[in-house]
Amino acid sequence: MTTNEARPFRPQLRIPAVYMRGGTSKGVFFRLDDLPAGCREPGPARDLLLLRVIGSPDPYGKQIDGMGGATSSTSKAVLVSRSARPDHDVDYLFGQVAIDAPLVDWSGNCGNLSAAVGPFAIQAGLIDAARLPADGIATVRIWQANIGKTILAKVPMRGGAVQESGDFDLDGVTFPAAEIELTFLDPGEDDGDAAGEGGGALFPTGRVVDDLPLPEDLVAGGRLRATLINAGIPTVFVDAADLGYTGAELQDAINGDPAALRRLEAIRAHAALRMGLIGTLEEARARQHTPKLAFVAPPASYRASSGKTVEAGDIDVLVRALSMGKLHHAMMGTAAVAIATAAAIPGTLVCEAAGGAARAAVRFGHPSGTLRVGAQAVQDGGPDGPWRVTRAVMSRSARILMEGAVRVPAEAC
Repeated sequence: MTTNEARPFRPQLRIPAVYMRGGTSKGVFFRLDDLPAGCREPGPARDLLLLRVIGSPDPYGKQIDGMGGATSSTSKAVLVSRSARPDHDVDYLFGQVAIDAPLVDWSGNCGNLSAAVGPFAIQAGLIDAARLPADGIATVRIWQANIGKTILAKVPMRGGAVQESGDFDLDGVTFPAAEIELTFLDPGEDDGDAAGEGGGALFPTGRVVDDLPLPEDLVAGGRLRATLINAGIPTVFVDAADLGYTGAELQDAINGDPAALRRLEAIRAHAALRMGLIGTLEEARARQHTPKLAFVAPPASYRASSGKTVEAGDIDVLVRALSMGKLHHAMMGTAAVAIATAAAIPGTLVCEAAGGAARAAVRFGHPSGTLRVGAQAVQDGGPDGPWRVTRAVMSRSARILMEGAVRVPAEAC
């Protein structure tokens, strides 16, 4: 008797799903109500299901037995439902799925996949049809449940359907598509109503630059200047030169150096502790999605991963960011919000690297090219008062890659 004959197995579950690109990321999108009943609420059952959908944990690091693409940009899941909140259309919950660990991190948003939430909601019938123009721009009001924030997505419509084709180019994405403008409202304000733990003051320590104490084996002198900011997603900015980098590095220069990755992860953990996001350094292992660690440098010319040359005169600052322990191939959308916010506030390391003057909009260079993003920051109570960011705006694109259903073994949930 074979093993299969000895043990009965139930048929796989069939769950309606859509595979979408949003910005420079991809993920599996679900209507919350389409999940098995036991997975519609937060908890281990939901996490186990999404891990199996994506194909994690995978000791081979390939996610062959799932929908994941073996990078942080392609190991993602999104849950969308009608919103009961006034002036909102849908609730959006994002899960960052670890590749080689049994972990779904709900602590932050994905700014790139935020661009796909509006189109998904429209095509999934989650938006009141009376609010949708046959032709023009549909503004989808999104509640980002991980961090308790509002996102406004301007989705182009043609002939009563979402327009996906267009001539908007986004560095890090091969083909042009229709432009979707995203506005993140009050991205640095903590309203205390979030599913994850991404909230907090704009500057958790009250300073635009901190002197971060570190073990001397991580940085010479045992101290590192850092801007610790919570806008879009908790982010740690440091000077590239202080780490021995130029700020023009591509993925292989960092991701091919295991010692460098361990060092950068250790710095991230110490910064997370300083920001109050974790209680002990060991907790950073279970909180891989936040905070992000990024290093910045003044403008310089470099060759992007596509082969094109980015000229120093075409950018304001260089930024390289890590996601889930690896250098990102482009830039996370939420980190772009943090970059824009920091560039708008004098004294931050981002603002210093961009020339020292506060900017309402900044164009930064990343491994795949450039991105322009803007933010409005105000200082309450005079020159010594706290900073507040009212909005951040950027453009992305999105489209459906495949729709139908995912199949998972019944034992997965």
